[in-house]
Amino acid sequence: MRTLETIIADIRKLENELLQEMQKKQDEYYYIIEGKRVKFEEETRRYHKTLAKTLRRYFADASLGHIVTAPLIYFCFVPAIFMDAVVTIYQAICFRVYSIPRVNRSEYIVLDRHSLQYLNAIEKLNCVYCGYFNGLVAYAQEIAARTEQYWCPIKHARKLATIHSRYHKFIEYGDGTDYQDRLEALRDDFDDLRQRQA
Repeated sequence: MRTLETIIADIRKLENELLQEMQKKQDEYYYIIEGKRVKFEEETRRYHKTLAKTLRRYFADASLGHIVTAPLIYFCFVPAIFMDAVVTIYQAICFRVYSIPRVNRSEYIVLDRHSLQYLNAIEKLNCVYCGYFNGLVAYAQEIAARTEQYWCPIKHARKLATIHSRYHKFIEYGDGTDYQDRLEALRDDFDDLRQRQA
């Protein structure tokens, strides 16, 4: 029977293969990545500009529901900024105290779709917002995962919709002996992260 660790290792391997396949699209769509910037060939950039909707056309095509709910969507930016500040300050202080490797924010919050020339100004703003918000949630989840490994590394009895990156290291639900024996070791079991950061 396969162990949870083996299954998770297989999932990570498949995720890496998926990323490699996605990166092959660079050739298909004529772009290269230099540092954090994405650059398209000039001919592709010119073609993309011809695809962009004008703002007048964009609003004419928008449904009333999209227009009415837009303020509510953008209001979420206020608590998002607050959450970003809180989790960043939290890990800057607490992770140093606990000797937990810090989460690199720029690996989670990736803003690059706004440079696509086939998007108009509103679409670019929307892409920046979605990239920021979804990246922030992933960033906060990773901080929470490392915190949970330190303070409460016990698996849940009930099925979870999704599991975070540290969950496979957790102790089985109901195994009190293993909890007592392994808690201190698990609080320092971040070697995989330290090696990646080195």
